[in-house]
Amino acid sequence: MSRIWHSLRQTLLAVLCDRYAIVVMVGAVILYSFFYPAAYRHQVAGNLPVLVVDEDHSATSRELLRKLDSLRVAHVVGQPADLQEARAQLEAGHAEGIVLIPANLERDILRGHPAKLVLLGNGAYLGRASWVLGSVADALGAFGREAAVTQAAFMGAPQAPPVTLVQRPLFNTQEGYGSAIVPGVAELIVHQTLLMGIGVLLGGRRLVLGRRLQFDLPTLTGMALGFGLIGLFGLFWYAGFTAWVQDYPRGGNPLGQLLGGTLFIAATVAFALFVGSFFRTRERAFQYIIATSIPLFFLASLSWPAVMTPRPLVWLAQLLPTTSGINLMVRLNQMDASLAEVSRELITLAVLLVLYGALALWRLHSPKGTKGIES
Repeated sequence: MSRIWHSLRQTLLAVLCDRYAIVVMVGAVILYSFFYPAAYRHQVAGNLPVLVVDEDHSATSRELLRKLDSLRVAHVVGQPADLQEARAQLEAGHAEGIVLIPANLERDILRGHPAKLVLLGNGAYLGRASWVLGSVADALGAFGREAAVTQAAFMGAPQAPPVTLVQRPLFNTQEGYGSAIVPGVAELIVHQTLLMGIGVLLGGRRLVLGRRLQFDLPTLTGMALGFGLIGLFGLFWYAGFTAWVQDYPRGGNPLGQLLGGTLFIAATVAFALFVGSFFRTRERAFQYIIATSIPLFFLASLSWPAVMTPRPLVWLAQLLPTTSGINLMVRLNQMDASLAEVSRELITLAVLLVLYGALALWRLHSPKGTKGIES
């Protein structure tokens, strides 16, 4: 046991004394927690350009135009003569949406006929399109309710609706892009920085020795514990402090987070020790991170649904700690899920811990191995 604690201390000292390791494993985690969420500070888009094609040219259409121009999210930047011209401007990137006011809008409203409005959005940027379409649709809905009052003056008051729909966000309470994306990316950052730091230390040590690394079991156990402590610091820094500072949904099932987070970090350390055992230089760790970060996030199915992903990629994703780890932590922290509701992710991480732990032992363990990465 004393040899394990000695190896743990030596591993922590090796991280603190290696400027590359301390920067990527601790410094990058802290810096990312402030700089990455800053891009989503306002949570919602604002003052996005919208085009209005007015074919009615009536007092009603001008009133609708004033309502659209008063929105915080959208701003009317032009009134093309026809839909074809508006579409050309949209495709050129000059606007995010088009509102078409058809001819005879005012006449249809006054006669009690259903009036139709056309709303088109640019899907190149999903976040912008969503806010433009949603906000403009709300404004058109308010306009429709006012038009119903005008119709009632001619045709009598309409019957009150039997049901009123009240929409309230459950987990993403601010309905912002940052609240939806940053908590999931945080787990990926912790995974990648931890893997990078382990790879830097193992690659640097192998470069010095000029041979494959070999450690005895107590030394390897102490190394894993030391890396795990650093990983847990980064994980709960994001789940606790960063979520609090950025005011993201948080605090659900803290005991579950402790258990699930520990299992996620343990599987990540085992995976990193196995992968890092192949690195012959420090630079290999950085090359690996650059090549895998974006694919890992999409394979986690947090921003892209698994049902739209080819089945072989879904199966491959189950072999990555990030897939289960990201979904596990988001559900436990943001959605207050119970352990039973994340049992599949917990079991998957446990299996990955055993799998990559065995592979790491195969690659790095030797009864007569070196005493540590610092020697």
